[in-house]
Amino acid sequence: MERIKNCFEKLEAKGEKPLIVYATACDPNCSKSLEIFRLILKYADMVEIGMPFSDPLADGPTIQKAHERALAAGTNTQKVLELVKKIRDFESEKPLILMGYYNPIFVYGEEKFIRDAFQAGVDGFIVPDLPPEEGEDFARKVKSMKLSPIFLAAPTSTDDRIKRIGEVTGEFIYYVSVTGITGEREELAYREIERDIERVKRITGKKTVVGFGISRGKHIKEMYNSPDGFVVGSAVVKRIEQEDYKNLESLLEELKAATKLS
Repeated sequence: MERIKNCFEKLEAKGEKPLIVYATACDPNCSKSLEIFRLILKYADMVEIGMPFSDPLADGPTIQKAHERALAAGTNTQKVLELVKKIRDFESEKPLILMGYYNPIFVYGEEKFIRDAFQAGVDGFIVPDLPPEEGEDFARKVKSMKLSPIFLAAPTSTDDRIKRIGEVTGEFIYYVSVTGITGEREELAYREIERDIERVKRITGKKTVVGFGISRGKHIKEMYNSPDGFVVGSAVVKRIEQEDYKNLESLLEELKAATKLS
């Protein structure tokens, strides 16, 4: 949790906001994935490391296919944690956040999973299918290890539900900018998103980052003022699928440049 807090503070002092980049662990395989995360971390301020799962309900076709590739390569929870350890070997400061569905965590064993993730160098967890009503015990265990449980808010979230989310979440809330699944969008409803993020921040007092649909620098610039950070996933995963690493680096450079005030 300390790395996440420090990341926000250091960037704020420089007039920047964090670029948070998602990629699926071990896509297309674990050794190649390690090099991809090395590239991502040249530009990203935090990374979300996706845990492959056979039924990723919140994800669109691009990330679903990434999960399938990783599973076909023999990826399991243990291999994801081994990948995190290897990333932590060359990246000591930037936060590493595991994003995955609850079923693999349950099968692995909740307490063992949290402990092993902590030892691997994880800073937080996003579990999209674990609502705050059912996730209080998980959040308590995560916080006891000084890690950050990160819960999601959506455009459909009521004020009461947002308040509940704020009570169980850790360092920040992940605001889902659209109803539906992950994926690139040409345009986003910037005014509505900014208004809703201000509502979440007012009710909870928590930092709030925005994701789902962000795929280019202009998206970040158009709604720069309200969010405390920006999450990009499908646009990155698409270039990994295409093995277009030159274009991937150009995209990452563009996205990071957009998170700076000057």
